[in-house]
Amino acid sequence: MLVRDLEWIVALADHEHVTDTAAVLGVSQPTLSRTLARVESELGVRLFERVPHGLVASPDGDLVVAAARDLLGRYQQLRHELETRHDPERGLVRLAFLDSMATSLVPRILRAFHEEAPLVRVELAQEPGHDIIRDLATGAVELAITSTRPDGEFAWVQLQEERLVVAVAPSHRLHARKRVDLAELADEELVTTPAGFGHRTLVNGLLADAGVAPPVSFESADLATIEGLVAAGLGVAIIPEAMVGLSGTIGLRISHPGARRVIGLTWRSDRPLAPVAARLRDHVVARAPYDAGPGAVR
Repeated sequence: MLVRDLEWIVALADHEHVTDTAAVLGVSQPTLSRTLARVESELGVRLFERVPHGLVASPDGDLVVAAARDLLGRYQQLRHELETRHDPERGLVRLAFLDSMATSLVPRILRAFHEEAPLVRVELAQEPGHDIIRDLATGAVELAITSTRPDGEFAWVQLQEERLVVAVAPSHRLHARKRVDLAELADEELVTTPAGFGHRTLVNGLLADAGVAPPVSFESADLATIEGLVAAGLGVAIIPEAMVGLSGTIGLRISHPGARRVIGLTWRSDRPLAPVAARLRDHVVARAPYDAGPGAVR
């Protein structure tokens, strides 16, 4: 069944007369009647009944007309989105980013981009790193800000580098220290992200290098929540320095050169970006690297 067939079925339902509908559509009455007969044969049901004043939809016809209206609406929306994807001034671009970037890097990027391109719509997806990579791979988003440089056909531009620290509660035995070796955490309870998250992989690698594997007491996908749990005395955490102090925690420098998190912009490199997505990419890349604030690695 063609889009034209759907449009003609809806028009017949609206005008309830073959001759009048044919005139509105600018086609001959026989052409419209043949199209109706073909659609009815294809669906195996009668869509309209003849009445003295013209046509009226049958019960099956009501279902078909309702579905046709829905499909036509979705088709028009698809056409609109395809058109806007190729308009760098008014298009739609989809950007995924880590939860921990929601109140820092992402707002700064979008504020500057909105000043440059006020009519461009940016659809945001706040996700963990593994979901971001999945959405990039499937095309659900065009651009992403993540701490995991993807393997495979992805481009990558580093935006900032953050220092990781051990966050402890003010009452913790180590609270007066300025620096700590991760081996000292062997008997501590760890608050961290769930297994499979990029941050968890980074933390596990640092602890493995130190030869320790502290028991995990709590897991959360949100680094701000993790910081709050640490402040409540429920364990220690390895988090970006910029997250420390939100709920009163204290950050201790880590004696390990790899205690850092690299944040970058990534996109698929095996296909061209739509013009509006390329515009946002170019805007971000032209301004990299971005200052990561007090937690930046200098």
